[in-house]
Amino acid sequence: MLNLDYTKNKILQILNLLKNEVVFSVALFLAIVSSFLSIPKVEYIDFKVLITLFNLMIIVSALKHMKILDKIAISLLTKFDNYKKISFILIYITFFSSMLITNDVALITFIPLTLIISKRASISPMKLVIFQTLAANIGCGLTPMGSPQNLFIFSYYNLGAFEFFKVMLPFTLLGVLWLFILNIVEKNKKLQFELEDIIIENKFQVLIFFVLFLFIILSVFNIINYKLAFIITLLVVLVLNKKLLANVDYILLLTFVCFFIFIGNLSSLPFIALFAKAFLYNKTTTYFSSIFLSQFISNVPCSIFLANFTSNWKELLLGVNIGGLGTIIASLASVISHKLYMNDRTSNAQSNYIILFSFYNIISLLVFTIINYFIFIF
Repeated sequence: MLNLDYTKNKILQILNLLKNEVVFSVALFLAIVSSFLSIPKVEYIDFKVLITLFNLMIIVSALKHMKILDKIAISLLTKFDNYKKISFILIYITFFSSMLITNDVALITFIPLTLIISKRASISPMKLVIFQTLAANIGCGLTPMGSPQNLFIFSYYNLGAFEFFKVMLPFTLLGVLWLFILNIVEKNKKLQFELEDIIIENKFQVLIFFVLFLFIILSVFNIINYKLAFIITLLVVLVLNKKLLANVDYILLLTFVCFFIFIGNLSSLPFIALFAKAFLYNKTTTYFSSIFLSQFISNVPCSIFLANFTSNWKELLLGVNIGGLGTIIASLASVISHKLYMNDRTSNAQSNYIILFSFYNIISLLVFTIINYFIFIF
């Protein structure tokens, strides 16, 4: 009887987890279903992405623990006392940083800052997080190292810097304007908050974690081996603060594993290859196919998959960057921001977030699809 009750409790815990973790539940379902169509392989899992995410979550957790993010938040709130100014700063700092440190890293770094500022100023962070996600997914398009899909296409087609920037600069400038419009139509209000002085107690640890952060960023750009960065991160945490390991979002890491398996399974199916050959014969179909397919398998695997079937690199490059807008799985960076926002929030907040996220992302997807089509393809 005791074992039966224990089993029931465990099942209820799992069901509650799946109910509260909608994106993980979807990813798990897709991974399981697709595994009946194609045998999953370990090679499908990008361990560099998983390890880098783990490292970055450790760093952000350390910065929060040492109240560095609180210090930055108070500094911003002291200088800017209304909603539009704060949102402008947070959106564009995410936008421009994503060009250099990738969209994933930009969101992991700056969304926790947004959540702290929102809590201190007693404002809802939902729209800010959604706009920051848009900013990261658009801003990363300007540079080859801004996102994995850009780096892959830049290398695969052996592009020159001028060729790349000629295509992506108008896309990014449109993003600057679009984000400004989204922010300017928001209602402005004076922020009410109480600020206390934040004292950084252990400046030596702060220095160590900032150096570790730079070390991890270098591993993102393959300047330092990501495995070495992982080992050093673990050693630093074990010596300085073991509790940080408990703050890692392991469900998010499992979500990525499920998506990798689903994408790998899907890409190995023969009829998918036939579909690609049939639809990628000209520029227009390459453009729209990459946007459409990104909505279901995300833009990074979409770019890797479709590159095998087309020489239309410009349309593919634009398509997968625009395709990062739309559904929550169109860019895995969007999964990260959703997860960061949902920490310590109820399931009702989750449904509201996904509805509002879909609204702004689908509008953005339509705007960027139409305007870029008439600029480059029509």
